[in-house]
Formats: sequence, structure tokens, C-alpha cells
Amino acid sequence: MSSRAEIGRRGEDVVCQYLTEHGHTILERNWRTGHLEVDIISLDRDGVHFVEVKSRVAPVMASPEENVRQEKQRRIAKAAGAYLRQKGSRLGDAEVWLDVAAVVFEGGKVNVEYFPAAYMPVFYR
Repeated sequence: MSSRAEIGRRGEDVVCQYLTEHGHTILERNWRTGHLEVDIISLDRDGVHFVEVKSRVAPVMASPEENVRQEKQRRIAKAAGAYLRQKGSRLGDAEVWLDVAAVVFEGGKVNVEYFPAAYMPVFYR
């Protein structure tokens, strides 16, 4: 594999396929507002999911999901709030989930780990 962007794009493709196979409908990919972005926004019977995708090529020093640190979590929560203000009326009272998906490419194999409700948003005044 070549560039980080290509690895990230392939990882998002894999996660979209994984989510679809598990009953999700993909609402958005790489949704942006200002300087904020969410990799994947999906909907399933449990609610609306804001998914951060972390993709790596083996060998990896740390699990990809460990790279979704507090500042990134805060930015995704802020983006989720903006999305819900803009488009929330079509989602009704759907539960909101902040998820992480980790993808590791190793040779010809792809390993996907999905962490629904990976973290709770922390809001500061």
C-alpha cells in the first residue's frame, strides 16, 4: 500500500461494507462542517452512529483505536452536534453513538474491529 490517504480511504471502504453487512445504512462519508469531520455516519435500529475509522498496515506498534484520544473525541462530538442540528429532524429521537472502527491490513488479510459506544462525549464550559 502506498499513501496514508489511500490506506485511510481503503479502511473507510472496508468499514462501510462491514457496517452495511451488520444492518447499518450509510448516511454520510467524510461529512464536514467548517474544520470538523466525521469519517462515517450511519443509521441502524439502535440509532445514529458517528464512526471514526483508524487504519494501519501491520506491523502496528499500538492498536489503531488507541489513537482516538480525548481531543479527537471532543472534535467528533462537536461535529456530531453540528450534524444533528442540521439534519437531526429526519432522524427523530434516534440514540446517538460515538464509535471507533479499527482496520489493520496485513498482507492479503484485513482485520476489522468495531467499538460501538467507544466513548462518551465530554463537554466543557
